[in-house]
Amino acid sequence: MPLESMPLASGYLKSTLLADAEISTRVDVSIHNFRGGTTNTVMANALFSGDPPDVLSFSVLGWNYQSFGALAATFKQLNPNGLVIFGGTHVTNQAARVFRMFPEVDVVVNGEGELTFRELVRARLAGADKNDLGSVAGISFRGTDGRTVTTQERPRINDLEEIPSPFLTGALELTDANGEFRYDVALMETNRGCPYKCAFCYWGGAVGQKVRAFSMDRLRRELEMFAKLKVHTVVACDANFGLLPGDLDFVEALIETRDTYGFPRALETSWAKNKSKTFFKIVRRMKEAGMHSSFTLALQTLSDNALETMNRRNMKVNEWEDLAAWLDNEGLDCYAELIWGAPGETVESFMEGYDRLARRVSRIAVYPILLLPNTDYMEKKELFGITATRGDHDDFEYVLAHDTMTFAENQHMQRFLFWARVVAENAVFRYIWGSLRHFAGLTQSRVLLNLGDWIAEADDPAAVPLREFMATAAGGTDSFGAAISYFYTEAEAERLLRRWWDESILPLVPAEFRPLLDEIFRFDLLTQPVFRPGNAASLPEALPVTEIRDEKYYVRKDVHLAYDVPAIVGALRRDVEPDLSPSPRVLDLYYRTGSESAVTSTNHEIVIHFMGMTKEQILANANANANANANANANANADSDAGPAAGAAAGEQLGERLPLADGDAPDPQPPSSHSPLTIHLLPPDKGRCA
Repeated sequence: MPLESMPLASGYLKSTLLADAEISTRVDVSIHNFRGGTTNTVMANALFSGDPPDVLSFSVLGWNYQSFGALAATFKQLNPNGLVIFGGTHVTNQAARVFRMFPEVDVVVNGEGELTFRELVRARLAGADKNDLGSVAGISFRGTDGRTVTTQERPRINDLEEIPSPFLTGALELTDANGEFRYDVALMETNRGCPYKCAFCYWGGAVGQKVRAFSMDRLRRELEMFAKLKVHTVVACDANFGLLPGDLDFVEALIETRDTYGFPRALETSWAKNKSKTFFKIVRRMKEAGMHSSFTLALQTLSDNALETMNRRNMKVNEWEDLAAWLDNEGLDCYAELIWGAPGETVESFMEGYDRLARRVSRIAVYPILLLPNTDYMEKKELFGITATRGDHDDFEYVLAHDTMTFAENQHMQRFLFWARVVAENAVFRYIWGSLRHFAGLTQSRVLLNLGDWIAEADDPAAVPLREFMATAAGGTDSFGAAISYFYTEAEAERLLRRWWDESILPLVPAEFRPLLDEIFRFDLLTQPVFRPGNAASLPEALPVTEIRDEKYYVRKDVHLAYDVPAIVGALRRDVEPDLSPSPRVLDLYYRTGSESAVTSTNHEIVIHFMGMTKEQILANANANANANANANANANADSDAGPAAGAAAGEQLGERLPLADGDAPDPQPPSSHSPLTIHLLPPDKGRCA
């Protein structure tokens, strides 16, 4: 069963309520964490099988806007006097549209939600009318005359310690029925705020441009809790990690925690756009300690004209080539981000930039431009001549054309985006790109277009699903996810890729390099994650499982290579001419178990942690003290306040009912004048960091 995504935003809301003495004994708060793709009917049955709550609150983004509007309507059929609250970046400052589309919604929260939500609950407990909430700052509601009323703007939360930790308070249930960490990764915020105002993004507008930090003491205690639960990967949901000197302190705390307990072993985040001295200190420290991360080059475009419209012309991020070369030479994992279709971009400038970037970074995340509420691009559609349409199943506006991009050009590029996202961004291949460029003169874009053309014409039944996925990819992410899953989970996909390679790529490679390139291609396939679905009747390959530093790995023993592929690929990354003489090598490859969530998603930052690696790489990444296990066990036994038990105890002391597991229906509360106010929170059903 794939793991859940952590509902961090809902956890903040719940912990803020339960830390308030006036509120905590008078409310019963539940978080309903539905997986992406769950139907409205399934969600409605889970939410409303018992007595409906008094308050239903939604964390809204573009992909769940329509579904949550439908659930609000169902809720009001069952409890006409109930209160429906929408919050999140997609609805902030958009109340008039929300109320017009979904009259069942009573309140829209504008900006940060924790303190505003607490005030709304206080007002509800005090008997305030939903049409008379003018005393609550930072919201929009409908007045008694039906008109939209927007209250005064709420100041940003300067002291983030006002928001209790959802982990340390037990507001967020961290373990499943077996006592295992229930989420795919642990989400944390070390700070809030973004100093930039990029035209495509509302991050800075949503949480403020001034950057504020959580206390290091709190962050250390949260890391320790995750370590005791053997959490492999922490994701810092910061806009620009590595910008503040305190970020280095956090990394030191992460490494110290790992060295004591053996976990966490990886950090993923949105790295700072401008790479300061702090960033380089962090990178060096993480390399020295064997702490893994995917370092990001958030370029978005290499076109000067597009950078101008994005409000990013003066960012140091554009001085990227030396940085990429440095990361390559250090042997560090790096990926880049590009946006296709920004005003000012053309097909020629984008493809030129893609291949220029691919010379240093093969894993390039390519996103189509979307218009988001409250952004510069949304507000300047006429200025840039933008034509857009709303998604079929979401509420994003998909750009179809503008002054520098025609309809036809955009449609042509969608096929390239599909293969770039599925195969390169999501690391179906990692090693062939640089080798094909060096030995055969084939650019990454040419190889991707070659694959797309071949799949489109292939007389092979295994190609049919991929053609269907590609045909529907322009309107959302579902088709990308389906194609990624197909490559990683279907045995026929490997055969199909081998056929494409033999028929369409190898003939383009000079004869003297074909044996080498063929072995590099094979190594790419060999190091893909091992997928073992729990309901599989039979498996194509029986692999033993071993445990290294408290984590389980599949082992593929005695892999024979005709060339030392890792050494050759490493030399190419360092711009060193490799030794191409046949040098047979035998090695064992290890693969983390539990890849089911990673390979059935579009999260390339996580899937990379399930790729095949050597035992030496694992030990370098774990790099815990020799006594780590003993220390962890001793600490766990001596410290009865820590770990899952602490979360349960905290919950019991606060008098709360712990959050519901995915799909569980709430325990019905009998109607009574003494019953607590029941509040249901629904986090986003996709994605992670807002």
